[in-house]
Amino acid sequence: MNTNLANPCSILIVDDMEENLIAFEAVLGPLHQHLVRARSGEQALKAMLRQEFAVVLLDVRMPGMDGFETAANIKRLDQTKDVPIILVTGTEGGADYAYRGYAIGAADFIAKPVDPWVLRTKVTVFLDLHRKNRQLAMSATGTDTDQLTEISQQLTEIKLLLSNRPEAEADTAALADRIAEVERTVGNLLPGRTATD
Repeated sequence: MNTNLANPCSILIVDDMEENLIAFEAVLGPLHQHLVRARSGEQALKAMLRQEFAVVLLDVRMPGMDGFETAANIKRLDQTKDVPIILVTGTEGGADYAYRGYAIGAADFIAKPVDPWVLRTKVTVFLDLHRKNRQLAMSATGTDTDQLTEISQQLTEIKLLLSNRPEAEADTAALADRIAEVERTVGNLLPGRTATD
């Protein structure tokens, strides 16, 4: 399994039973990720507002705010709406639980008793997806920053050329070249445009 030990992600485990939390930690421990516990829906929501999670394992049957209500609240918040939720259910829920879970935005289900291999495999898929999304976001931000820096430098050069305007004729060609460079750079930032457009 690909778990990227150098850059661990956080996994939120939500269950009101201590023995279930211990079992999940034992099963997920070999993934070498940062495991965070919550004993209630309220604790889960607070944890999610404090840090970023790659995936949430959420028990359906809890006192107070149950798993469905917790999941619905997670999906309502802009900060947490895209975090995948795996609902953990007993065998008694059946198709009704699946329908309710998918309707509120759960990404997957796993039934108790939990098969350790299946749970690790499902969580690993979401960890890999989370890492790829972060890499895409970082590479897009880096590219935009580099291009905007280049535009800023080009505009500074144009400003200098304009400030020396009394020697107009010699600078006109240089100014036209600088403006064309800025237009190409800005065009490359626009969706659907390429460097040759």
